[in-house]
Amino acid sequence: MAGARARAAYLGYRAGAEVARVLPPALAHPLARVASRTWMATSTQRRHQVERNLERIASTRPATGAPRGHTDAVFAHYARYWYELFRLPHEDLARVDERVDCDGFEHLEAAAARHGGILLALPHLGNWDLAGAWLATKGYRVTAVAEPVDPPELFDWFAATRERIGIQVVPLGSDAGSEVVRALRDERVVCLVCDRDLSGDGVAVTFFGERTRLPGGPALLALRTGAPLLPVGLSFLPDGRHGIRVLPPLPTERRGRLRDDVARVTQQLADVFEELIAAAPDQWLMMQPNWPSDTAEPR
Repeated sequence: MAGARARAAYLGYRAGAEVARVLPPALAHPLARVASRTWMATSTQRRHQVERNLERIASTRPATGAPRGHTDAVFAHYARYWYELFRLPHEDLARVDERVDCDGFEHLEAAAARHGGILLALPHLGNWDLAGAWLATKGYRVTAVAEPVDPPELFDWFAATRERIGIQVVPLGSDAGSEVVRALRDERVVCLVCDRDLSGDGVAVTFFGERTRLPGGPALLALRTGAPLLPVGLSFLPDGRHGIRVLPPLPTERRGRLRDDVARVTQQLADVFEELIAAAPDQWLMMQPNWPSDTAEPR
C-alpha cells in the first residue's frame, strides 16, 4: 500500500507540473487558490499544525501582529510555491531578476569575495527554489541539500527539475556533510533550509518560546570550515514578485568546546529565524510537527 501511495504521489506531482506548464497565470492563480482551500479542508493534521505555528508566533512576538486566523494564507502561499517551481524550468531564467527585490545582497557578495564558498541558512519562507535560480543567474554556483522522498524516482525528478534551474542537489544522508565540504572548497554557495530537525539528533534550542531541536549542521560546517554563515529570509510579494533579505554573517569564531560553539551558533540562528518568520508568519510553509508538544498532545 505504501508503495502505491508513493507511486500515486509521483504521478500527481508530474501531472501538476504539466498543468502548471501550460496554464497561464491568469487561470492558474484562481485554480491554485481553490486547490489550496480544498487541501486545507481535507488536511486536518497539517491545518492544526499551521494553526499551532501561528499561535506560537502571536504569543511570543505580539508586536509583529502575527495573524491568528490566516491559516488559509499559508496554504495559498504553498500552492503558489508549487506552481512557480513547476513553471521555472520552462521560463526564461534570465528574466527572474525582474521579479526579485533583494535587500542585503552586498553581504553575500562580500562574503563570497573573501572566502569563496559560503553557507546560506534559510527557514521555509517564500520560494527558496526561485531564490536559488536567481542566485544562479547572478553567476553563483548553487548547491542545496534536500530531504530524500519516496519513491526514489520522485526525488530524482525533483533533483533534475532543480538542476535545470541552476541548483545542484545533495541528498540529505550520511554523505551529505562531505559533499557540502567539497562544494564549499569548490567555492559554491550552499543553501540549507534548516528550521526543522529531520535527523532527530539536532541541537536543543529555544524557538518561539518553546524548547525543540534544530539541525546543528549549518553551525558545525561554519565552525569547521571557516565558511561564512549568512541567514536569509524570503517572501512572496504581490504581482508575482519576490523579496530576498540577506543578513550579515553570524559570528562563528571558535570560543571553546566545539559542542558548545555549535549550540551557541544554532541558538543564534534560531533567534534570527524567529525574526524572519515573524515578519511574514503567513508565509512560513511549515506543516510538519516541529516541537515535542506537537506530537505529545492528542489532536
